[in-house]
Amino acid sequence: MTKQLQIRRVLLLVALLCVALAGLGYRLVDLQVLRHAELQAKAQEYTVKQILRAPRRGDIVDSRGNVLATSMFVKTVCANPSLLGNHQALVARTIAPILKLNEAEVFQKLQPKITLNPTNGLPTTNRYVRLKEKVAPETWLQVSNAMSQLKFAVDDSGLTKSQKDAQQSFYRDLRKAGVFTELMDDQLRVYQNRTLAAHVIGFVGKNLNNTNNLPGDEAIGRAGIEQTMEEKLAGTVGWRVTGVDNKRREVVAQRTQDVEPRDGFNVVLTIDSVLQHILETELAKGMEKHSPISITGVIVRPRTGEVLAMATLPVFDPNNVGKITDAHRNRVISERMEPGSTFKIVAVSGALNEGVVKLNDVIDCGQGQFSYAGRVLHDAHGGHGPLTVENVVAKSSNIGAAKIGIRLTETRLYDYMKRFGFGDETGIPLPYEQAGTVARVDKWSKVSIAQIPMGHGVDVTRLQMVMAMAAVANGGWLMKPMLVSKLEDRNGQIIAQYQPQRIRQAISENTARQLTVALKSAVSTNGTAEKASLEGYTVAGKTGTAQKIEHGTYSTTKFISSFIGFFPADNPELCISVVLDEPKGQYYGGLTAAPVFHEVAERAANYLNIKPDEKPSIAVNSSGGTINLPDARTTRLVAQRTTSNP
Repeated sequence: MTKQLQIRRVLLLVALLCVALAGLGYRLVDLQVLRHAELQAKAQEYTVKQILRAPRRGDIVDSRGNVLATSMFVKTVCANPSLLGNHQALVARTIAPILKLNEAEVFQKLQPKITLNPTNGLPTTNRYVRLKEKVAPETWLQVSNAMSQLKFAVDDSGLTKSQKDAQQSFYRDLRKAGVFTELMDDQLRVYQNRTLAAHVIGFVGKNLNNTNNLPGDEAIGRAGIEQTMEEKLAGTVGWRVTGVDNKRREVVAQRTQDVEPRDGFNVVLTIDSVLQHILETELAKGMEKHSPISITGVIVRPRTGEVLAMATLPVFDPNNVGKITDAHRNRVISERMEPGSTFKIVAVSGALNEGVVKLNDVIDCGQGQFSYAGRVLHDAHGGHGPLTVENVVAKSSNIGAAKIGIRLTETRLYDYMKRFGFGDETGIPLPYEQAGTVARVDKWSKVSIAQIPMGHGVDVTRLQMVMAMAAVANGGWLMKPMLVSKLEDRNGQIIAQYQPQRIRQAISENTARQLTVALKSAVSTNGTAEKASLEGYTVAGKTGTAQKIEHGTYSTTKFISSFIGFFPADNPELCISVVLDEPKGQYYGGLTAAPVFHEVAERAANYLNIKPDEKPSIAVNSSGGTINLPDARTTRLVAQRTTSNP
């Protein structure tokens, strides 16, 4: 009986052992096979760390290498409240002035917050609070030095050696790690010239999606070149995979991957900062004198389509973008308008190109009135009788342009509008460009053929108009506006070089020459743009004064005033546009925009040393002979030298 009992006990023990071994085996299979990937990942969280390494954002520079936008590495300053004990007030008093923060707010942030650990249910003190972002390295150095020199009223009498050691360790950790910076530096985008070319350069903002999973706030382009060239400017993220100790500190010997980030490329623009400054300065004077809603200007090199300057006022500071308003809009490309008389170059050039008219053909302008399709059209600059085609342009006759457009016919007028690029985006590398509106012929009203030649019934952008005038200036070729010249790496090595692009020949070279003759007449005592003329240079151009549409009808008090011109007329270096939206008082383009053009062109000619194309004036000397008088440009240069060298 005893023997049987012993056997049963042995069998029970064996059974229990088998069950235990089976359980252990299952647990091993569960840990080593079924949950291997999960547990391995958890283990790596504690022993392996991946550190992402942000690339430096590329610079934006002008055509002469002047930096317009750059990035500097900055710190994000944080604190560990669990290390501060009851010294929050002292720490706040020490670092708040350096960081230019409110001391009371810093004190509140440094207060420890007790929460329950979700893993073990034990109370824990928060170890991280962000105090300030975008802190310059030199400012952080001041904070670090101030923390290292903190002095505490310590009474260690009566303490044991181990207690003294613990106390010293506490204060050492407080000074060294109580306030710290995030492991990876952030970047601060700096626009050194503040508002200069702001609408072209654009600005950056936070990447809310944080597509690269970088710590801190990753910045991406939100407007202008910053946005359209984001991929080139941003660079490529690097990373480091390394082992860490039980305090999550890197063990250098255990690095397994170390990939350097590739910095963003520098974007070199066609913009010239000096010309940009000249343009913005003169536009500001025009803004002050005429108080328009806005004033815009563009300077283009006609032969290449290079945009040398582009400005819109009011302007903004990309260093401090604030709330987005109308001032942030680049009206040169994003705002559509009826162009008014500057659009007459389309109908007249088309008619000349088709042989429908010649410059000396006479058009009866009906003493300022013309009835067509049940509508009476009027001339804005008084009543004109018979005018040659050249004088139709010079005196900006609406009726003359309408009759030329009728001769050209609807289909051909539409064709020339499209040839000059109207109704299509120009392709400039800037966001939010509008294409304008050019309705198909089957959508025209009966009077459209008479209204469109004078710049009514069609929507364009300011950039489209200046590129159309540039096409006349360069012999008939519509150019793609060129804003980016090349891409360079951090060492100045050229990565990509961009070339001027011809889109199409809008009109023949001969037609362009003929129209230039008419446009030169416009900038004379015989034309509407006498105030755009320059001493020493022949200017060709066209004024525009367009009534704004308000509640479906043309306003009699609100106008878009403009002048677009180029010089030297027969070998143009620059084509310049100036447009005012609702100038107060005088509103004709010849009285508002043309004088601004004059000032911009005069200063630009001096800066670029453009050779005059007009002969110096002739005067009679006291002996009865003739002498050459220097042109105004030479006189100014001599005066400048005389002034600077007493």
